[in-house]
Parts: sequence; C-alpha cells; structure tokens
Amino acid sequence: MLSKRFGRMAVGAMAGTMLMAAAACGGNTGAEPTTSAQPSGDASSEAPKGALKVGLAFDIGGRGDKSFNDSAYAGLEKAKTELGAEIKELSPASDGSNRGELLRQLADAGYNPIIGVGFAYGDDIKKTAEEYPEIQFAVVDSASNAANVTGLLFAEEQGSYLAGVAAATKAESGHVGFVGGVENDLIKKFEAGFVAGVKSVKSDAKIDVKYLSPDGDFTGFKAPDKGKVVAEKMYQDGAEVVYHASGDSGLGVFQAAAAAKKKAIGVDSDQRQTIKETDLQSVIMTSMLKRVDVGVFEYVKAFQGGAKGGSNVIYDLKVDGVGLATTGGEIDDIKDKLDAAKKDIVDGKITVPAKP
Repeated sequence: MLSKRFGRMAVGAMAGTMLMAAAACGGNTGAEPTTSAQPSGDASSEAPKGALKVGLAFDIGGRGDKSFNDSAYAGLEKAKTELGAEIKELSPASDGSNRGELLRQLADAGYNPIIGVGFAYGDDIKKTAEEYPEIQFAVVDSASNAANVTGLLFAEEQGSYLAGVAAATKAESGHVGFVGGVENDLIKKFEAGFVAGVKSVKSDAKIDVKYLSPDGDFTGFKAPDKGKVVAEKMYQDGAEVVYHASGDSGLGVFQAAAAAKKKAIGVDSDQRQTIKETDLQSVIMTSMLKRVDVGVFEYVKAFQGGAKGGSNVIYDLKVDGVGLATTGGEIDDIKDKLDAAKKDIVDGKITVPAKP
C-alpha cells in the first residue's frame, strides 16, 4: 500500500488507461472534472504526426524548487527518456506576469503538446488554446472545458488527510501546525484534508494555521524567510509537527523544525530526498506526495497514442496519485493505521472535505 514509489509501474499503467479514456473524450464539455473511477469516451486512433516535441511552462519558482515544479519536470524528463520526446521547459517572471507569453513562445516553436504547471495558467491556457486550435494543451490543477485542453487534477485533500493522521499520531501533545503558501482554494484543500486527518485521530487537537500571502499574491510560494518565521512561532507555541504546502517557502519551515528539534511534513515531492541540506533531511518525517510527474508523463504518453483534450482527469488515492513518502522509515510503525485510513477513503467510508 504505502511505499516510497507507490508501485510506480502499476500507477503508471492505471493512470495511463484513465487518461487515454478521459482525455480523448471531446464530449465532456463541462468544466466539472471527470473522476478517476468514471472515465468516458474512446481514444482517437489517429496518432499525432511528426516528432514528439513537448513544451512545459513552470509555475513561479521554476525548476529547482525541490517540490511542485521539480515533480512536473521529472515527468517531462521521463517522457524524453522513455518516449523519445524532444523537450523544452520555460520559467515565468517572478510575478508570473508572462505566463501567456511563455505558452505562445512554445507554440510558435512547434511544441505540441504544451503543459502549464499550476492553476495560475488556467486563463492563459484557455486563451492560447483558442489561438492555436491545432495544438493540444494540458494544465495542472485547473479544470478545463476547451476541446484541445486537458485538466490534470489531484485529490490533495486525500493525501493531506493521511498527513494529518501521521502528524496527530506522532505528536504526543496533539499540537500541530499547517503553513500554506497562498490562501486560495487550492491550498485550502491541503489544509482541509490535513485538519480532518488530525481530528480523526485526536478530536481535541490544537491546529495552528497560517498562510504566507493572500489570494492572488503568489509570493508566498517563494518566501523561505516568511516560512521560517511562521513555523518558528508555531514550534515556540508548542506544535510538534508542522505540515507545509508552500512550495519553495517550505525550506524555511524545515529550517525552523531543525532549530526547534521538531518535525515537519513536506509536500508534492519526497522532500527528504530532494532537499540537499543534510541537516534538514532528518526533520522531514514524511511528505505528502502529489504525483505531478505521473500526471505529466501519462498525459504525454496518451497524446503520443492519439488522445485529445476536452476533459479532466483526477489523480486520487485510488490510483495512488497522492499519498505519503516513507523515506527514513519514520512512519513505518504506523503503517497499519495509515493503510486503514487510505482504504476507508478509497472505499468511500470516509469523505475528505476539500474546504476548511
């Protein structure tokens, strides 16, 4: 069930089948996501012509964030290695103001498909897709109803629920914290799932919640100093474990955890492996894995097979699109509890809230 790689071969096969079915369907014209359990439509038998050239535009922070963007790049790199794709990645300005320009630059250079990493690309992908109807696009974390756009969505609340179970079980005092990068609907999904998971173990737990920037201000994803200050306060107030969903700012959370000799939970990637600072690795008890790498790779693979856009795909616990990393073995002793929680979610016995 829980493992470092989530049974990568099985995940890839299942997610690929799911994406081929869902992404190929132009009939689902609403923006409501197609769930992983209910794919619809048939894959086109006509494969894209010419060499496979895949373009990817990063979110703020770009490659090297040891989290969200790096996970997307891992999927892109796998497409190069296993599918023979020519790849190109671009990073936006620090304020993200040139996202649309990056998409058009890739389109004009002949890249097809093109992937925008992050919900902030939603509007720009929609506009660019209208301008380039012959090109297929995908956007991570944003639903779409455009005929040539596929939304790659994740059940972050489900993975965060497991993170909450782990945090509450390990925190003897029942005092934990959550640091969000930007106070928007997406990051609130992480908070909602985490709080629900904590409360499932200790209903009277104390949960500190703090966001680094308001909705619309994306600097909270690239502010390690702010992350450190906020986490320091939580640890000083008694929190034993702090979970972050704040991109690059998570480095500051880890620094605060190391100084306080307490624990933290990473996000998106297995951050105990991606963080280079060896003195910080040991404070990362686990990470909530959001398999953007799987989503990106399986989308490209489906495109190569002839799939078209017009739908949305959700990567949830059922297909191991989210979950927990086990590097370091710090949650091995609670594996049974985590597996039971996962099973209850997959079986529908637990419905994890997506809003606080």
